[in-house]
Amino acid sequence: MKIRNSFAVTILGNASAVPTANRNLTSQLVQYGTNRFLVDCGEGTQLQMIKYRVKQTNLNHIFISHLHGDHFYGLFGLISTFHLFGRTKPLAIFAPQALKDLLDHVLQVSNTTLRFELNFHNLEDFGDKPVYENDHFKITCFPVVHRIPTWGFKFEEKHGIRKINKAFLAEYAPDIATIKAIKAGDGYKAPNGKVYSHNEITEAPLNPRSYVYCADTAYDTSLAPYLFGADLVYHEATFDDSMEALAIEKFHATARHAALQARQAQVKKLLLGHFSARHTSLEGLLEEARSVFENTLISEEGIRYPVE
Repeated sequence: MKIRNSFAVTILGNASAVPTANRNLTSQLVQYGTNRFLVDCGEGTQLQMIKYRVKQTNLNHIFISHLHGDHFYGLFGLISTFHLFGRTKPLAIFAPQALKDLLDHVLQVSNTTLRFELNFHNLEDFGDKPVYENDHFKITCFPVVHRIPTWGFKFEEKHGIRKINKAFLAEYAPDIATIKAIKAGDGYKAPNGKVYSHNEITEAPLNPRSYVYCADTAYDTSLAPYLFGADLVYHEATFDDSMEALAIEKFHATARHAALQARQAQVKKLLLGHFSARHTSLEGLLEEARSVFENTLISEEGIRYPVE
């Protein structure tokens, strides 16, 4: 049985604009293996982290999609807490450029010299280049359609390479040079003269998984390539269809818009979020979306959604 790195998303907040008694402002934690990434940091995020036992350990990267307050006002308090708790590991922040000056000003007026290094990365600088990358995983950003510059984020595994079959290794015990040649794509000729193709003595890698975060944004078909084929997509559903005109005016999406986007991009599963306080019940949003794209869920705070 092939073992995969854990890959999941925990929703910390899924409200839009203002918090309610039952919903907190936008934030979520993406986990891949031992790496954890915070996506947006609305007011109250660190309280949600405490509530759902999200520790600072291995939380070294924060991504801010845009500079509306419900997506980043919690960042100042979180950085302050990291400082007060004696954090020494560097913290990387990926955000619109204008946030850098604001962060510097807050630290200056509070006379705070952080105990840790704060590394700021402008989202405007990346284009198609990954904002984060290691041997097995990468994160890219892409522009969405909103009232101010706003980005979505795609978290995806890299395509693996074929691995040599263990039964073959046990039977023939090839030397290091032969193993390297097979890994490079060669077949194998056994001592008895039998010839094996590369595919016969190797196993195909598991299909790479991907998660896409897409909030805030208006419905726009040009976004489909960024979402295409994703295993899980979090998409805003601020309003229902009865408020479509308001959604268009404010560069937001309805639940039906999110479902249309998911269907067009041929994603596997859709997770709705960023709900307006106007919706005391979310069942109508779910029904609206499922009428277009059946495999839709309403995001729930504190729930961990696997990417599979």
